[in-house]
Amino acid sequence: MSSLIIAIFVLLIVGIGYWIYHTSTKIVVVEKAGQVFTARRVYIQPRVILPVVVLILALFLVVSIRVIPVGHAMVKFNVVTKRFSVSGEGITVVPPFIYRTYIYDMRRQEYTMSARKGEGKRPNIDDSLWSPTKEGLQVGIDLTAWYRINPDSLVKVHRKIGPDYDEKVIRPAIRSVVRHVISEYPIMDVYSAKRREIQEEILKRVKGLLEPDGFIIEEIVLRDVHFTPDFAKAIEEKQIAQQEAERMKYVLQKEQLEAERKKIEAEGKARAIEIVSKKLKENPEYIKYLYVDKISDKISVIISDQGTILNLGDVLKKGK
Repeated sequence: MSSLIIAIFVLLIVGIGYWIYHTSTKIVVVEKAGQVFTARRVYIQPRVILPVVVLILALFLVVSIRVIPVGHAMVKFNVVTKRFSVSGEGITVVPPFIYRTYIYDMRRQEYTMSARKGEGKRPNIDDSLWSPTKEGLQVGIDLTAWYRINPDSLVKVHRKIGPDYDEKVIRPAIRSVVRHVISEYPIMDVYSAKRREIQEEILKRVKGLLEPDGFIIEEIVLRDVHFTPDFAKAIEEKQIAQQEAERMKYVLQKEQLEAERKKIEAEGKARAIEIVSKKLKENPEYIKYLYVDKISDKISVIISDQGTILNLGDVLKKGK
C-alpha cells in the first residue's frame, strides 16, 4: 500500500514539473560567435511558484494520510533514525519516503488444525495432528487455538518474527506441545476420561512457550479425537460386546425376578392347600362348600346322582 502511494506521489510531482516546464518555456533568438540560432529558455514567473509549492505540499499531505482499520495497529519504521513506533486505529500521518509501515491485526485470532476439508488454516488437506500415546498408539487430534498479539510487544513481534507469525511460531509451538502432552497419557484417557485435563495441560505449556514472544494465548480446545482404522474397529467391537453383556445382564435379572415370583406364588398355593387340608380334617363337609363356591351364582340346584339333590342355599348356610 505504501509503495502505491509513493508511486502516485512521484507521478503527480512529475506531472506538475512537466506542466511548469511546458508553460514557462519560451523560444528565443540567440546570437553567438556571429551565428544566429533559436533556443529554449525557462522563465518561471513568481506568481506560479507559490501555487505550485502549495499544491506540492497538499499532495504530500494527502499521500501521507493513512487510515488504520478498527482492531488493528501500524508499526512504523523510520529509515532515517532507524527507530520503530506504533500507531493505533484511526487516521494517522505517515510521510512517504521516510517511513516503512506494516499493519497488524490486534483482535482475537484463531488457528485451527482439522481433518475435515474446508476447516482450519489449511482447508484443502487433512491437517489433523497425529501423535503417539503412552502405549505408542497413534491418535489424531483436531484442535483450535485462540490468541492475540500483546499490544506492548507488537514491535518485538515485528522485529523478531514478522507478519507471518502464525506459520512461524504459533503452529510449530502448538504441534510440539500437543505431541509431548499426548505421549504422557494412555489412549483411552485421551479419548474420554482425562480429555479436559489434557486440554488444560496443553494450554498451560503453550502459554509458557509463546507468551514470552509477545502472544496472549486465550484458549485451546480439543475438538475431536481420531484413531487408526484398526483401533477404531477394535473400539467398536468392544462397545458392541459391552452392550451385549449389558443386555444379557438385564435378561438374567428379569429371569431371576420371574423365578422369585413363581417361588412366592408356589409357596402361597402350598399354604392354601395346607389350610384346606386342615379344614377338611376338621369338617369333611367343607369339600362341598368349596365345590359349590366354584359354581356360577345362577345355579341353585345340583343333582349329584339319581338319588341325591343338593340345595345350594342350604349348603352355603352350612358352610358359613
